[in-house]
Amino acid sequence: MHIPPYENNNKPIIDIENNIIPNIYFNIIKLSKGEEFAICLKGYEICIVPATGSIDVEISNKTFKNIGNRKTDVWDGEPECIYIPCNQEAKIKCVSRNCELFIAGAKYDKILEPFVIRSNEVDLVQYGSDETKTHRKIKHLLGQKQGQKVGRLLVSELFTVGAGGWSGFPSHKHDTDRLPLETKHDEAYNFRFRPNHGSALQLLQTENKDQGKSFHIVNGSTFCISNGYHPVCVLPGYEMYYFTILAGYSQRPLVQFFQPVHEYQVDLIPGIKDMVAKFK
Repeated sequence: MHIPPYENNNKPIIDIENNIIPNIYFNIIKLSKGEEFAICLKGYEICIVPATGSIDVEISNKTFKNIGNRKTDVWDGEPECIYIPCNQEAKIKCVSRNCELFIAGAKYDKILEPFVIRSNEVDLVQYGSDETKTHRKIKHLLGQKQGQKVGRLLVSELFTVGAGGWSGFPSHKHDTDRLPLETKHDEAYNFRFRPNHGSALQLLQTENKDQGKSFHIVNGSTFCISNGYHPVCVLPGYEMYYFTILAGYSQRPLVQFFQPVHEYQVDLIPGIKDMVAKFK
């Protein structure tokens, strides 16, 4: 499902118990210096990622200071984030001139410990190539390294490298629990483009359909994926970013199933297997 960009006024874009991807929560919060916002989700763990700006976050009388250091946009430096356990209230205060925050959530009912990921702790993987039009960079905020500290939530930032090209190819899906071949994970994206008038085509093809659907993605679009193969292609001349939320049903590690007709290209695109290993 494509959710075109709109001014959400700090209200959830994907609320809890969404009818398409019930395991995921997503909100965008915009604050000016000194403004505060409080959040507490029952039964959902969350991760707060400043797209731009800096925040202090208070949880249980403990304050985590100066999270986030990007000023202009998501290309301006490395990301940071804070993990908030379910049922815990987080009080967020903007300490920069303004800030835009991505809040990602996954259904989970065990209370863990909060922690911060600083820019030098982000797990980076780069794969693909200019020749195959698949060159991209992934910055894992809650990825393989946090496997023992997080419940079901995976959070990453994905960038196309260069201008134009494919992401999420070879086409893959993760809509059925059938280990060791595949896991069921809900997924959501929020897209940004540089320049911001760029756009992309998000494809979605269910397993029993020969022909899928395409959606025109623009700056600020949100896309929800519950099933099907879902590659995306950005127009030539534009860079693409998308904030990625994954939430597993039976486990946190993601097992992707590549579309059989394209699976052979896993061996042709450099670094694909390293990329797959990081979504654990």
